[in-house]
Amino acid sequence: MTDHALLLVNLGSPASTEVADVRRYLNQFLMDPYVIDLPWPLRRLLVSLILIKRPAASAHAYASIWWDEGSPLVVLSRRLQEAMKAHWSHGPVELAMRYGEPSIEATLQRLADQGIRQVTLAPLYPQFADSTTTTVIEEAKRVVRERGLNLRFSVLPPFYDQPEYLDALVASAKPYLEQGFDHLLLSFHGLPERHLHKLDPSGHCLKGDDCCRTASPAVLATCYRAQCLRSAELFAERMGLRPEQWSVSFQSRLGRAKWIEPYTETRLDELAAQGVKKLLVMCPAFVADCIETLEEIGDRGREQFVEAGGESLQLVPCLNDHPDWVAALKVLCERAPQAL
Repeated sequence: MTDHALLLVNLGSPASTEVADVRRYLNQFLMDPYVIDLPWPLRRLLVSLILIKRPAASAHAYASIWWDEGSPLVVLSRRLQEAMKAHWSHGPVELAMRYGEPSIEATLQRLADQGIRQVTLAPLYPQFADSTTTTVIEEAKRVVRERGLNLRFSVLPPFYDQPEYLDALVASAKPYLEQGFDHLLLSFHGLPERHLHKLDPSGHCLKGDDCCRTASPAVLATCYRAQCLRSAELFAERMGLRPEQWSVSFQSRLGRAKWIEPYTETRLDELAAQGVKKLLVMCPAFVADCIETLEEIGDRGREQFVEAGGESLQLVPCLNDHPDWVAALKVLCERAPQAL
């Protein structure tokens, strides 16, 4: 069987570090109703205000971590794609970005033109969120519907608690933890609290300190924060870490809305004040290093921690194209259920 394609999908990146390219990328990203879930007129107004100053600041941040080959996120995703080709024997392995290029639309059209009829759609997000997983699936549905493509899909579900993912995470992080550290901070991407509330079938989301740790299966299925905490706990358990050796935080806030806590910026100051000198930071919500890991944590986070009294902050690389992750992803994708 050679007509079953694998389509890896990541978030995306500007085409370059030019302000115009960054503005174009941010507009597409922020105008997605699954990212900023406001009515269109309010979303358009808010995004237009953000686009007055933010593109220049973001362009500077991208320039500080840009590689000769291009965007780190795209380059690393391409490397994963190439590595997966040796493992996926069912057909072609393609890569698309939800925002920017290569687009999901152009990639699905190309596969359909090649005679492909079955696609395993793999959103590369360990934990579920509407702003990541759902928007990828809905975009694929839109393309098939509007272009009339004869494609059937299997979809890789969130894999935050899957042994293959966790074992790969341990294998990739272990060399860094074995070098010694005072504390490990697992910094996940943040979300506005309202994103969690609107998906909560129980009505008690964020009502208590332990609501995520005691979440029912129905809640856990769509609760991003609960899935992040579960990933962290299972990772720490596999690494044999004591509770005082690690903690969880959430980064990358945007705007004035209340986001899920604790905030990474706050934790960096707290850990320095508590006497932590050698800090390790992992970002398990990302499978490829990007501006949020390399610049936000590796550059600005390190500077903040040292200024607060810490001595060193070591960013543990994401899974990227680690061999154990490539092997794990193959297994996860092959058992992805039929959907769409």
